[in-house]
Amino acid sequence: MVDITQKSSTLRKAIAQATVTVSKQETIDALVNDKVPKGNVFEMAKTAGLFAVKKTSDIIPDCHPLPIEYTAVSYDIDGFNIHIKIEVKTIYKTGVEVEAMHGASVIALTMYDMLKPIDKGIEIQNIKLLEKQGGKSDFKDKFRKDLKAAVIVCSDSIHAGQKEDKAGKSIIEKLNTYSVETIEHIIVPDEVDDIQAALLKHTALNTDLVIYTGGTGLSKRDVTPEALKPLLDRNIPGIEEACRSYGQDRTPFSMLSRSVAGVKDKTLVLALPGSTKGASESMDALFPALLHIFRIFKGARHD
Repeated sequence: MVDITQKSSTLRKAIAQATVTVSKQETIDALVNDKVPKGNVFEMAKTAGLFAVKKTSDIIPDCHPLPIEYTAVSYDIDGFNIHIKIEVKTIYKTGVEVEAMHGASVIALTMYDMLKPIDKGIEIQNIKLLEKQGGKSDFKDKFRKDLKAAVIVCSDSIHAGQKEDKAGKSIIEKLNTYSVETIEHIIVPDEVDDIQAALLKHTALNTDLVIYTGGTGLSKRDVTPEALKPLLDRNIPGIEEACRSYGQDRTPFSMLSRSVAGVKDKTLVLALPGSTKGASESMDALFPALLHIFRIFKGARHD
C-alpha cells in the first residue's frame, strides 16, 4: 500500500452512484410495493452496501483500512432506472472514494440478484464517483501563487563548512511544491545578532514568509527561539501546536522541540527543527493549510 504516514487526518467525504435498469414496469411495481419474492430489495441492498463500505480494504488490495464514520444510501426511480446514491465520511489520512464506489457497486449487484428471478433483462450502469472532499487536493488551487520566502539555516557547523545543509534544502523542496518562491537561502551561525539581522532584513523587504531551521532544541547553542521572540509582534500558538502534535505522533522526542510561529510587521515567521526529518515533517504538518493565513492578513496589501 502507498505510504500515508506523512499525512494528517482530515474530514473526507465521497459520494458515488450506480444505476440499475430493469426491462419492464412490473419489476418496478414489485420493487416499490415490496412484492419481490426474495424480500425487501431496498433494505437488503442497503445493508449489503453498508457491509461493503466497511470491508473495502479486504477486497481491494491497495485500499487502507480506515474508520467509516458515516454512510447514507438513497434511491431514486426514474422510469425503468433505479438510481443509487451513497455518501461516505471519515476523519482519516486518506479518502473514501473507493469505499463509496464499492458500496454503490455491491448495492447494485444485490438488487440485480434479488430482481433477476422476475426480470431477465436487468443491467447495471454508471458506477462512478460524483463528488469527493477533503485532503490536500481540495486546497491546491486556493492559495496565492505570488508568495516569496526566505529560508535561514542556523548552524555553527554548517556555517563553518563542516556539515552539509539538508534541512534547508528539504524546506525549499516543500515550498516549491506549493508554488512559493524561495528568494534567499542562507546559513547563519547560532548567534542572536545574525539570526535577528536576517529577519529584520526580510521584514524590511516585506518578504511573505521567513522560515528558520535549527537552533530550536534545548542546548546552550540553540538560541533561535530566544532571538526571534522579542522581535515578533504576536505569536500564533496554533501553528506551534500543529507542528508538535504532528511530530509527537511520529517520535516522542518531539516534545523537546521549541517551534516558533508569529508575525513581524507583514511577515510570517517560523522556526522549525534543524534535523532534515524534523524540518520536513514540520512542513508536512503545516502546508498547504498554513498558506491560508496570507489571505487573512496579507490580502489588503496585494489586492
